[in-house]
Amino acid sequence: MPTPISECLYCQNNDTLNQLMIKICDLEVSQLFLFKEQSYLGRCNVVYKDHGIEFYELSDEQRNAYMRDVATVGKAIAAAFNPTKINYGAFSDTLSHLHMHIVPKYKDGYGFGSVFEMNPQKTLLSDTEYTEVIEKIKAGL
Repeated sequence: MPTPISECLYCQNNDTLNQLMIKICDLEVSQLFLFKEQSYLGRCNVVYKDHGIEFYELSDEQRNAYMRDVATVGKAIAAAFNPTKINYGAFSDTLSHLHMHIVPKYKDGYGFGSVFEMNPQKTLLSDTEYTEVIEKIKAGL
């Protein structure tokens, strides 16, 4: 059963969202958020602008625009942090809002060679460090 808009953390911009992520900016058809949990330095979320959309429901134009946003973020993260690999994950069992996790992985870094953990609670940053990470990402957008 789809998540109603009234319960969607992305649509409501609620406390749960603000505890988990920091909005970086709006993109062509989505919003970009930085996860506060930074075990994977630079991990972001690209959130489609409209609620309740499945990837297959997008028109060719909408899908291409969304994937341009995802690719733009991946390129910006690569330029900012030089990860060994970037993983992309579109998971949404309990939240009906299209979004894609952009997860930089680093050889000899946390979780390299395995599926990323959603919220390992290993690495939180200071406000200054979050600002620095966001500015590095924005420089590549």
